[in-house]
Amino acid sequence: MLNKNKLFSQREVNVVPDVSKALSWLEAHPGALKGIGRGIERETLRVDPNGHLASTGHPISLGSALKHDWITTDFAETLLEFITPVDKDIDHMLAVLRDIHRHTARELGEERMWPFSMPGFVEDASAIEIAQYGVSNVGRMKTLYRQGLKNRYGALMQIISGIHYNFSLPLTFWQEWADVKDAESGKETISAGYLRLIRNYYRFGWVIPYLFGASPAICESFLQGRESKLPFESNGKGTLWLPYATSLRLSDLGYTNKSQNNLGITFNSLEGYVSALKKAIKTPSEEFAPMGTHDAAGNWLQLNTNVLQIENELYAPIRPKRVTRSGEAPSDALLRGGIEYIEVRSLDINPFSPVGVDADQARFLDLFLIWCTLADAPEMSAEELLCSRTNWNRVILEGRKPDQTIGVGCGEAQFSLAEVGKTLFADLHRVAEVLDSNNGSTQYQQVCDQLVASFDDPELTYSARILRTIKQNGLVGAGVGLAEQYRHLLCEESLEVLDEQAFSRQAAESIAAQQQLEVSETQDFETYLASRNG
Repeated sequence: MLNKNKLFSQREVNVVPDVSKALSWLEAHPGALKGIGRGIERETLRVDPNGHLASTGHPISLGSALKHDWITTDFAETLLEFITPVDKDIDHMLAVLRDIHRHTARELGEERMWPFSMPGFVEDASAIEIAQYGVSNVGRMKTLYRQGLKNRYGALMQIISGIHYNFSLPLTFWQEWADVKDAESGKETISAGYLRLIRNYYRFGWVIPYLFGASPAICESFLQGRESKLPFESNGKGTLWLPYATSLRLSDLGYTNKSQNNLGITFNSLEGYVSALKKAIKTPSEEFAPMGTHDAAGNWLQLNTNVLQIENELYAPIRPKRVTRSGEAPSDALLRGGIEYIEVRSLDINPFSPVGVDADQARFLDLFLIWCTLADAPEMSAEELLCSRTNWNRVILEGRKPDQTIGVGCGEAQFSLAEVGKTLFADLHRVAEVLDSNNGSTQYQQVCDQLVASFDDPELTYSARILRTIKQNGLVGAGVGLAEQYRHLLCEESLEVLDEQAFSRQAAESIAAQQQLEVSETQDFETYLASRNG
């Protein structure tokens, strides 16, 4: 039997797929990558000057959270979410995101936007107010869904913030790479290509928290008195950390749901993925069914008693997506039109950026997601999907540990994380050269050269850099300092792409749209829910 502790070199076993042929094709067809679509969703908590959660409702001056195109809320009233439109230019996309931050910073008065993924001091998790969306059926359903999340998993997990990166390859890529004629006739081929990307993401996406994880510490209040099995170190002043951790947000302590591990959802075919997802939505949960849908007083507790209330409850580091039509479920949209784009969900808030993400990260994700599309990706069983979680957990909890190793699939062989990372970056550099040739720059190559150094020196990673600051100032102290610094900076800056009239118009139109929805409904809420639950 193979010794579990035997360390194999990258050369002995080809842990990274051989992508040389695909890269040669890409170098001969650089135009296939022109027109990549991207979008950002950034979450951030509103806090008071001391770093405590804001107790105020979503500011009415920002508009309706239900109907605003750019500014909404996620789980809680205090949890803002900013959304950029689809953009083919990274710098323009980030300028739009920064304008949203600039406008919001001015509207928040003395409140700040929290610069970390993990919350600061939380006195009482039960006091966190769930996001409110008005009295329309869709608004009440959104709030009730969040009530179900709170009752199922607790509110603390739901106020952890992250960055979602939406990514789509241009139709020209699929036409040249896979001989697709158009989006409609080629939807099965395009979907298969994105599923290949997703399988490779599960196998190699641990590189994202390694490089960009920025939540190696928590405020002691996050545990709310609960015991943790993790071997935390402490400064004795309310801050806990793991010395080699990268992203506690992605650990079992944070935004995950172990009860979903046995759903059998795989990414080998779109039909198989949707079928397993729909089954989870229709299957009663042994854990949540005893709770029922109402309490003794008749108040709603959750949308239903199934494994998933709705499809969005599936916790995943990456999702296949398509823009839905009115009243259409996400899975039905996928079956109708195929996968349109993918949503990367593994990015922590970047505390070194006033907007929580920067251009270097976007360019790296472009490179990595293109590589995931090009590289061979054998089908993954549900068992292998769970096995891939082992690598992620190792990187999340102790990714910067000296001589750290990773495995492949469910095998016992171990490989040097640094060597695998550097081998991957050799491929990414070739992709970078192609993208730079299209743009007449060296920006992608510069990102590669800068980030690859993190494998030889883990102290260059985001988690190591922010942990030094947190150890010095405490998590709350560090967060308060950055929040105030960014508030001042954003309030002083002029708008760059959008203007105040655009924000005023969006706010007014979103409020009017919510009001119109609330007065035009004919169904009562119970009938509406019954139709949604099938």
